[in-house]
Amino acid sequence: MAKSNEPVTIKKYANRRLYNTGTSTYVTLEDLAQMVKNGEDFVVYDAKSSDDITHSVLTQIIFEQEGKGQNLLPINFLRQIIRFYGDSMQMLVPRYLDMSIENFTKEQGPLREQFTKTFGVGGFGVMEEQVRRNMEIFDRAFKMFLPNARMDEAAATAAAAPAPTRPDDFDELKRQVADMQRRLDQLGDDTKKD
Repeated sequence: MAKSNEPVTIKKYANRRLYNTGTSTYVTLEDLAQMVKNGEDFVVYDAKSSDDITHSVLTQIIFEQEGKGQNLLPINFLRQIIRFYGDSMQMLVPRYLDMSIENFTKEQGPLREQFTKTFGVGGFGVMEEQVRRNMEIFDRAFKMFLPNARMDEAAATAAAAPAPTRPDDFDELKRQVADMQRRLDQLGDDTKKD
């Protein structure tokens, strides 16, 4: 059966139940979220008034996702959005956001590829794990050569601090990690000679 280009109609009843007319089944907000992720288009109508309530249902899905701890929207962004309500710029914000997310969506493939090239398959997790291991090796080597020396608590805390995640810091962070790796390799080579 060919897939229709028409959006699926979802009806929302007074009891808050959502009914998918395409599959003749009741669905949840989670089901609708999955439909969005799968690229399935739908519209939601109030069953009693026939008003299009798609916007409020999609907003509710975002609210539930954010409530589950999957914080995608930064606090500053949310505050800025709230500030635009009632502002003279309010009518420009939806189109601007729509264009921005559309461009981001188009660029996500190359962005993912670049991110993978830069940080490996696991992205930040792999990088953070490598930095942590390097710091452990450095700490052990430091203590091995200076048995009575202890790293200053503030230095240890600073060394264990998470790596900066701003895009303009990536190159600097990569350079620092490579430099640290080179020094550790040299340190290992020096120990083998002794």
